[in-house]
Amino acid sequence: MERFDVKRGLIKDIEKNGGLSELAKKYFEKVEMVSEDAFHGSHGIMTSIDARFEGGALIVDVTNVPPNFDNPEEVKAAMDARKRWTNFLDESTGYNAKQRGDKAKEWAKKASKAKSAISAANHFMSMSDSLSTEVVTKANELISEIEMLLESNENTKAASRGEKLNKLLN
Repeated sequence: MERFDVKRGLIKDIEKNGGLSELAKKYFEKVEMVSEDAFHGSHGIMTSIDARFEGGALIVDVTNVPPNFDNPEEVKAAMDARKRWTNFLDESTGYNAKQRGDKAKEWAKKASKAKSAISAANHFMSMSDSLSTEVVTKANELISEIEMLLESNENTKAASRGEKLNKLLN
């Protein structure tokens, strides 16, 4: 499963034009609408494509079958499927491949910052004997909140709570 950031306002534009499944029909041969924001489909070597908009992002799960590389027609079909996939991602996210990669790095960096804040807070609390019970309680509440946010893929919120945790203990 992969997550791609979507340019602000683009989801509404796609919904105005029939939804994600209508967009997918431009690129893939078999598309079934699951909801306005989701579809299931397939095309060539992509035997299963599940995609949905969720929380300002495109969430996709794709199953690929490698082509027979000895057969030039299969390789050509696989290259066409890959091109269609890239074009679909470009149009459904509003970002090109480089921008999608940059956004993914930024997303991972936010998760890393939040995890680092938890680790630093736990270490600091274990080393300090001068923290009040109130501060420790508040820190543990923030740690729990950050962990829940990370589990639900809310990395931006988790990173901001991590900053709050750092400020609490400084």
